[in-house]
Amino acid sequence: MAMGPITLQDIRSVAMTTTYIRGGTVVSPTGSQPLDVLVDGETIAALVAPELAPFGDPDQTFDRVLDASGTYVIPGGVDAHTHMEMPFGGTVASDTFESGTRAAAHGGTTTIIDFAIQRQGERVQDTLAAWHAKAQGNCAIDYGFHQILGGVDSDALKAMDELVAEGVTSFKLFMAYPGVYYSDDGQILRAMQQCAGNGALTMMHAENGIAIDQLVAQHIERGETSPYYHGVSRPWELEEEATHRAIMLARVTGAPLYVVHVSAKQAMEQIATARGAGANVFAETCPQYLYLSLEEQLGAAGFEGAKWVCSTPLRSREERHQDELWRYIRTGDVATVSTDHCPFCFKGQKEMGLGDFSKIPNGMAGVEHRVDLMYQGVVNGKLSLQRWVDVCATTPARMFGLYPRKGIISPGADADIVIYDPNVHTSIGFDKTHHSNLDHSTWEGFEIDGGVRAVMSRGTVIVDRGQYLGRAGHGTYLKRGLSQYLI
Repeated sequence: MAMGPITLQDIRSVAMTTTYIRGGTVVSPTGSQPLDVLVDGETIAALVAPELAPFGDPDQTFDRVLDASGTYVIPGGVDAHTHMEMPFGGTVASDTFESGTRAAAHGGTTTIIDFAIQRQGERVQDTLAAWHAKAQGNCAIDYGFHQILGGVDSDALKAMDELVAEGVTSFKLFMAYPGVYYSDDGQILRAMQQCAGNGALTMMHAENGIAIDQLVAQHIERGETSPYYHGVSRPWELEEEATHRAIMLARVTGAPLYVVHVSAKQAMEQIATARGAGANVFAETCPQYLYLSLEEQLGAAGFEGAKWVCSTPLRSREERHQDELWRYIRTGDVATVSTDHCPFCFKGQKEMGLGDFSKIPNGMAGVEHRVDLMYQGVVNGKLSLQRWVDVCATTPARMFGLYPRKGIISPGADADIVIYDPNVHTSIGFDKTHHSNLDHSTWEGFEIDGGVRAVMSRGTVIVDRGQYLGRAGHGTYLKRGLSQYLI
């Protein structure tokens, strides 16, 4: 963290609109330190040790002063896995880019990376253009795109190079969902070869979809139709197998691999083993896999468990998947914590699967609560303050070509800043802290020993003590570079 004395003349020579954040503790992946933060316009101008600040009365020197006494000053969260307005299972995710990014802002996330979706027979460039049209002018925070490849052919492979030049530097493939997004091993191999050549990152949904479809059909035939069987029909063995297969394909091609929403400890063991052998393999997990379970959520009475149907599924608490994922965060084998935010209302959307769990739209909300939920891990001794910032902001920014513009409190970075108060208590619930376009809260009843006080996006305060001050259209598109973990 750079710091040093600066003069009033320095300030006046650059200032258009200045903000001075005083009294807080700045947290980075490498440490924490009492520092004041000077923001000039949209960027961070300096970090200043309080005893070196030569400003006299800050209230008379700067356009705005924010008192962060007793709080943590952290970089705005980077959620590298969201699905706003995603079509799935005959419906569309309930959060628009406007409502979803507003919810993200309330929760201390100032950047999302969403997914443009190409299906077989569609031009990759056309699908990216369609997602640009959805997001442009509607986002409260900055955003970028990954590209889903649902139809890997010669045209799609050529388009990958074009997209990299346009700042879309990661491509997601699916080993699951035959007939929808699924790619066979040959298609995956060809896409990975393309990524190995152009420097892009391959993202993988690693589940054996062919086998899963057989298990799903067998459960339905036996009359086992409740949401609980969504989890049972997607066993950890088929996540582990697909993860291992993806690692081997990446090894053959020389492509870097990022495995999304890892939920099974056995799949994580495959990744950790590959990393230990020097492979360029990275893992993402999500708060739902750290806190929720097959027994408690998917097994809820009646049809209630549909609220927590997502893929990969929630895993058994009895088998200690959750504890092991926390451990892999501490060891660094889990690189990032994202949300896979893809909400569907219970009424009219999740209910499409009444009597047949396979028709429940897969997805849940999380973009508003990720920073809080991971901070509770700090309180509970599951991870350090520094690791909290790392998995929520810094590593996602580095992994996806946004660092050092995003993910760090440092001179020259965008002034995406969260003032986080460890001295307050946050009760999550539909009637308390809910801003997604959703008729229930995925995290109803969770209690957090801390909370977001204020959020800045590129120097603009967009949330202040729960009051939303942002606007649709403030967020800008981020043209991303190549992953800084791969160069």
